[in-house]
Amino acid sequence: MSNNRDYYGVLGVPKNASKDDIKNVYRKLALQYHPDRNKSKGAEDRFKEISEAYAVLSDDDKRKRYDTYGHLGSEEVFRGSEANFDEIFKDIGIGGFKDIFEQVFGGREGGFTDPFNFGFRIGGGGRRRGQDLVYDAELSLEEVLKGKREEIELPKLERCRNCAGTGAAPGSKPRKCNVCDGQGQMKRVYSQNRFSTFVSLEPCQTCRGEGEIIDRPCETCSGAGNIRNYKKINIEIPKGVEDGMTLQLRGEGEPFENGQSGDLLIRIHVKPHSIFERLSDGHILYNLDTSFTDLALGAERKVPTLEGDEKLRIIAGSQPNSILKLKGKGLPRYGGFGKGDEVVRLNIKVPTQLNDTQKALLRQLDKEFKSVVDK
Repeated sequence: MSNNRDYYGVLGVPKNASKDDIKNVYRKLALQYHPDRNKSKGAEDRFKEISEAYAVLSDDDKRKRYDTYGHLGSEEVFRGSEANFDEIFKDIGIGGFKDIFEQVFGGREGGFTDPFNFGFRIGGGGRRRGQDLVYDAELSLEEVLKGKREEIELPKLERCRNCAGTGAAPGSKPRKCNVCDGQGQMKRVYSQNRFSTFVSLEPCQTCRGEGEIIDRPCETCSGAGNIRNYKKINIEIPKGVEDGMTLQLRGEGEPFENGQSGDLLIRIHVKPHSIFERLSDGHILYNLDTSFTDLALGAERKVPTLEGDEKLRIIAGSQPNSILKLKGKGLPRYGGFGKGDEVVRLNIKVPTQLNDTQKALLRQLDKEFKSVVDK
């Protein structure tokens, strides 16, 4: 990130924007550019950019220092910002501060690095994390009703069994890099004044940022600690999932060299149904075509549901577009209790071709109705 970036310009807000205005703008931009939602080129960099700006402008003290003296030292940008990000991320359903910066941008066990390569850590040390894998699961409404178990096969890196993922030949082990003292990075102060310190953190050239040196690499994986293979994974998609949801299986993604595995992200796609429309809160809609006489005299009709046909009683005198309900014949409520209803809308189906006898009867019936109205 450039130290000359205008944070107000990044978010597109005026310098006198209120905290609520800044929060609302960042919420919209985070939804638009979050890497799980936007796979286009540059989206991840844009997400990093707006997050850096929000981390400063959402904090009164940081914003005051930025307005007075310019950019903060890089180690100060995200420190203490967890609450501001948590409120927004959880509100829009993309996890918390630690989840996003650890899972999406690659954190460390026992703590996590800042996602913008400033190099500071929040919490304890640990190893870096592998990339997440994404699997697109397509479900019918019937499968949403019952849930789905599926065995999938994914090409992925797996820890080398010969070296147990260390990258070192059996009988040996990696040693700590004596140049960076196992940190994997070198810190350089390149500018300092009475108000702030600017820090450059670069990967250690000796250990290539790993913090460890392998003197005797494993012959099976050539020191990488993992090998490419196809792995079968059993996934279980719970009842009531909704289109666009992303489920997470921890540790089933790519391993990092000598590090923690990423996660498997299961993106849910619910196929449109031929006769049902999904509503909110587990309800589904079915349009029942019926006749004028059914509405006027009342009738009992068979109505399809996701679990078979059910009898539905139409009360005499029902009006077109009336709504009836079949209790509990909808979908399970994901993360909640019980099931929704099947909402049945009554539509009159008007015949398009009548013979002479039918036309005469309808005209006679029309006269009868008009005589009642005239009285």
